Amino acid sequence: MKTKKWFLYATEFFSGMSVMAVELGASRLLAPYFSSSQIIWTIIIGTIMIAMALGNVWGGRLADKKPDPAHVYGRILIAGVWIALIPVVGKYIIAGISLLLALFVKAGFLVWASLLSCLILFVFPLMLLGSVSPALVKFAMSSPDKSGTTVGELNALNTIGSIIGTFAPTFITIPTVGTSISFFIFAAILIIIAAAYFFFLREKMKKSEIIKTSVCLVLVAACGFGSTFGSFAFWQNDLVYEGESVYNYLQIYDSANARYFSTNVLFGVQSMQMKDGGLTGGYYDYDLAAPLMAGIKETENPEDFDILILGLATGTFATQCLKYYGNVNVEGVEIDGKIAKLAREYFNLPDAVKVTVSDGRAYIFSGEGKNKKYDVILVDAYQDITIPFQMSSKEFFTLVSERLKENGVIALNMNMFSDDVNSINAYIADTVAAVFPEVYYARIEDNRELFASKNADMIEKFERGLNEVPADLKTSLTFALNKLKANGKHAGGDLILTDEKAPVELLGIKLVDKMISDELSYYRDIYKEKGLKGLWDELI
Repeated sequence: MKTKKWFLYATEFFSGMSVMAVELGASRLLAPYFSSSQIIWTIIIGTIMIAMALGNVWGGRLADKKPDPAHVYGRILIAGVWIALIPVVGKYIIAGISLLLALFVKAGFLVWASLLSCLILFVFPLMLLGSVSPALVKFAMSSPDKSGTTVGELNALNTIGSIIGTFAPTFITIPTVGTSISFFIFAAILIIIAAAYFFFLREKMKKSEIIKTSVCLVLVAACGFGSTFGSFAFWQNDLVYEGESVYNYLQIYDSANARYFSTNVLFGVQSMQMKDGGLTGGYYDYDLAAPLMAGIKETENPEDFDILILGLATGTFATQCLKYYGNVNVEGVEIDGKIAKLAREYFNLPDAVKVTVSDGRAYIFSGEGKNKKYDVILVDAYQDITIPFQMSSKEFFTLVSERLKENGVIALNMNMFSDDVNSINAYIADTVAAVFPEVYYARIEDNRELFASKNADMIEKFERGLNEVPADLKTSLTFALNKLKANGKHAGGDLILTDEKAPVELLGIKLVDKMISDELSYYRDIYKEKGLKGLWDELI
């Protein structure tokens, strides 16, 4: 009996660990498709809490009706198999749900798609795991006089397991072996616990239980093998690299002329590099206006010109600065150390670019950047709707202004565009204008490029500098200059983001929904005209 009781305790520990591991795995499974924003986390946590609550009620009632531990371990077997299947079939289910909703949902696409994916993939196995704790309380209870002690010990073990299940995937399994294998590891733990009960602790094991347990073991082993194959972007055949880090899903792929880096398989490109080393022809090129605005061509010694990039990614801007402006000092700050390594390995980031792995705001507040002054600071840390609120507030831009030299310029890539007067773009522009008196922005492709300074001569310096740059850069930046002039100086407004109140994700998801809806309207029209077969023919 003592052995059985401690086995029940071990079950509670590993059950709690697996629940949290699945929750962390869920965020990484969904992130390549829907981002890792607070909104997606809210959906994951809310869905899992609902599943656990239902499981608690259900498990307690089952324990009273069928007071046999075999039923609990049978549910653990099923949960283990289901969790092992998630990385094998999950990406196809998510893609299918996204495609289906894209045909019919015009508002709240990301919310509905991520919610439905969570409901289908995670509610059932976590409801099964939620049913474990109340049953274990009943089976572990040796005396009514010690009910408090038993419940307390089980809860403590569940909590300790949950703590390990929180840290292990984030810092060990996901960065080391990836999301898919992480699911398999914790599914295997559940299967081993259940199999150990049936094979070694069950007093009268039935033949059917032997068969079921053996089948589950084989299924999980097969899933572990199958989870090593396939890609999150399984429809792409041009992937150069796919991996994961503590912070991101990472993808590099090629076209005929360029190499791209992205942290999302459905939308958004964070960096690109032309294979011939030339300008990209995209919004990445227009940031090169910032050094001209700060007077790079009026500086006697370019080596005294300092550029800081907050959100280096794979270094498109850094590489181009060295190419077009000579031996300027370029520093990059990137929170994801793995991205920094990919920049060197796959995008030939020059050794002259100093890279610091850190949060951008922390770097200029308390890191090496706190004692430096820069001519240009590029803020390029906005990824789709994943806009870090701490790098979009008035307090942040005030800090940036303190790190700029007298004629220094800040440039921002906002990655999304909207004419809505209350869009995330309007909020950021007004917030920057609350700190910098000179603010200019332009829509270039589907992005908004913003430049700001305390120097009233920034546009004139830009025009003068254009006469001293290579022809290809002059053509590109002349286009940007005309855009900036057409929009004129931004007068500012009352839409100010602060550290206390910065609803950037709600604002961002509203804009992303519109962008997705606009992008998918083409496929909706095909579906209306030609049906599913016509849509399928178009996609393949």
